[in-house]
Amino acid sequence: MAPDRVRSLRAALRLEYLTLGWNVAEAAVALAAGLAAGSQALIGFGGDSVVESLSGAVLIWRLAAERRPSGAARAAQVEHRARRGVAVSLWVLAGYVAAQAGAGLLSGREPEVSAVGIGLAVVSLATMWLLARAKRARARELHSHALEADAVQTELCWRLSAVLLVGLGLNAGLGWWWADAAAALALSVLIAYEGRQAWRDRECC
Repeated sequence: MAPDRVRSLRAALRLEYLTLGWNVAEAAVALAAGLAAGSQALIGFGGDSVVESLSGAVLIWRLAAERRPSGAARAAQVEHRARRGVAVSLWVLAGYVAAQAGAGLLSGREPEVSAVGIGLAVVSLATMWLLARAKRARARELHSHALEADAVQTELCWRLSAVLLVGLGLNAGLGWWWADAAAALALSVLIAYEGRQAWRDRECC
């Protein structure tokens, strides 16, 4: 394997380890804050981070296997099947979040203001934007469909963070309790779209 490709693979793996670590921490904080505040938007955001952690772990294995000539083809097959599983998980999550958000709107259940959730959304906005840019650069170097698809998912996570911040901010700043449920509904649409992207096979770069 060419030295440049070896370096790009190492850089890509570092990015994926960073993404996995962030998603695990993000899921824990979002779910804890969401349950404490009764925020469906935060709970949905945390659930997405859980699924993204599983997807990231698969991609780490996929990239590591590519460094072994005999494992690259097998890795591509398993990665394809694993991403189908991730897609189904995202669709199930989207349905759950939409149902809970709808129930919240109908019941008039008011979530508490979550300063932790707002802070998490702000940090996630910056983190996901930087990670997505770096992953796209590595995907071009490696001509990797798997890494490019993961960069797309990271960009969608950036959009999820933005929607979450708007919903939590409106609830905190203006007292619009329904903004949390509305944000959760928007998140469910983005999560379902994220599942569609994970399911599709696309040409890289």
